[in-house]
Amino acid sequence: MYGLIGKKVKMSQIFNDQGHVVPVTLVEAGPCVVSQIKTVDSDGYNSIQLAFGNKSKRNTNKPTIGHLKKADIQSAKVLAEFESLDTFEYKLGQKFDSSIFHVGEIVDVRAKSKGKGFAGVIKRHNFATQDATHGNKHTQRAPGSIGQASWPSRVFKGMKMAGRKGSGNVTAQNLEIVDIDKENNLLYVKGAIPGPNNTPVFILKKWKLNQ
Repeated sequence: MYGLIGKKVKMSQIFNDQGHVVPVTLVEAGPCVVSQIKTVDSDGYNSIQLAFGNKSKRNTNKPTIGHLKKADIQSAKVLAEFESLDTFEYKLGQKFDSSIFHVGEIVDVRAKSKGKGFAGVIKRHNFATQDATHGNKHTQRAPGSIGQASWPSRVFKGMKMAGRKGSGNVTAQNLEIVDIDKENNLLYVKGAIPGPNNTPVFILKKWKLNQ
């Protein structure tokens, strides 16, 4: 299995063998259940769909309930696919948890970042402020020019302007797993990961630290 769905629990810190404080994020990794197996013959590509968490039936539509019923799953809060080359090794209803990871492993963690609301260009894009003196007035936090007048007489796509900040998919790469609590399915991931507490996260396997 190349990854798992989990949940960000909180940030904390632990002491390593040298007595140094290491900032960590606690991630609840699984348990995840195989809800669908996609193959080249049936879907055009190979992947494994995993289900994580619980959700009340009143908030789940009938197509999703019927889909999960095939794998004998009552409900799921998150459904996600993970690319796999060896789909024949998996079965519907098979469970995976934190035991697929090991201490010292390097992973990528993807999650939805915190939404910051509507923000100006200084906060959103790290623009510099204009002069506070020398005749400048009321435009210290203004974006400045956003295009030309006579030609091309339009604003180019992708222009950095004010707008909604955050609330997008962000991947924290090359994070080390410094400890694992297998009883509670908790991964101690070194450093910070995106999003608020209790947000769904995707833990993607990468390579060992010593490779």
